[in-house]
Amino acid sequence: MQDSVSPEATGRLPADTLRGELTAAEKSLAGEPWSNLEGGRSNRSWMIETSNGKIVCKLYDTRSSTPLFPNDDAAEYMALMWLRGTGLAPEPVRRVVTSLGTCLIYRFVAGRPWKHGAGAVGELLARLHGLKAPNGLRRLRGGSAALRAIGNAILDECPESRAGHLRRLAPGDPMVDAETPVFLHGDVVPGNIIQDAHGLTLIDWQCPAVGDPSEDLATFLSPAMQVLSGRKPLSPAQESEFLSGYDNPAVAHRFAALRPLYHWRMAAYCLWKSARGDASYEPALQLELAALGATDK
Repeated sequence: MQDSVSPEATGRLPADTLRGELTAAEKSLAGEPWSNLEGGRSNRSWMIETSNGKIVCKLYDTRSSTPLFPNDDAAEYMALMWLRGTGLAPEPVRRVVTSLGTCLIYRFVAGRPWKHGAGAVGELLARLHGLKAPNGLRRLRGGSAALRAIGNAILDECPESRAGHLRRLAPGDPMVDAETPVFLHGDVVPGNIIQDAHGLTLIDWQCPAVGDPSEDLATFLSPAMQVLSGRKPLSPAQESEFLSGYDNPAVAHRFAALRPLYHWRMAAYCLWKSARGDASYEPALQLELAALGATDK
């Protein structure tokens, strides 16, 4: 999530080590200053002023993968390379293995995280989902059985005192047609959508996949993901605007049928995060339960 920029603090920090290693790998990566990009939940990123323009150095934390959101540097690099020139993603520069971990270098995308204009987000996802996906991305199974299996696997790693109740809240299986797999971003939250005067760009591609288009719709429309991004849940009017922008009635119908299961699975994920000490996921959990018409009792 690319947000505000603040100067890197002085002292022997990861940026100090990376400066030398990146310069040794390629002289064009040398630059000053290094400014910390705040807002990311999974990895550390810096914006670097180079003679060839602003670039981002993203250092991956291999410990930050979760049951719903993997943190795959190779998959992100593959996605960025595939999407070069489309405007849907940052322009990749290089992937570098350092002593601190793998770094992905890409062109800095100016702008601010998305705040308004849900229809434009729908149009953005429609463009992405209309593209052929690169070979080698993870494949997500779609449908109610898959959603239920993932949710239950997540709950297996949660305290039974709360997981048992959530299991009992699992919605029934709707009748839906088989999905047509598409190219998914995998983490479509406001902080990963950069907005400027020219439009929208998706960043943070460490979770790409091939699967049900409802996956990306469910993430963006999730009240938990909106609140965790510092926003309010989308209003019914904003949701309608988003779906109008996406402009695919068949996918919208499928998503509507599966939506209770997506809320239930996200509630399980929020419980998983809360159980690991992230207090910000507790109110997010309650929002997903409210969307189900349920309570945490």
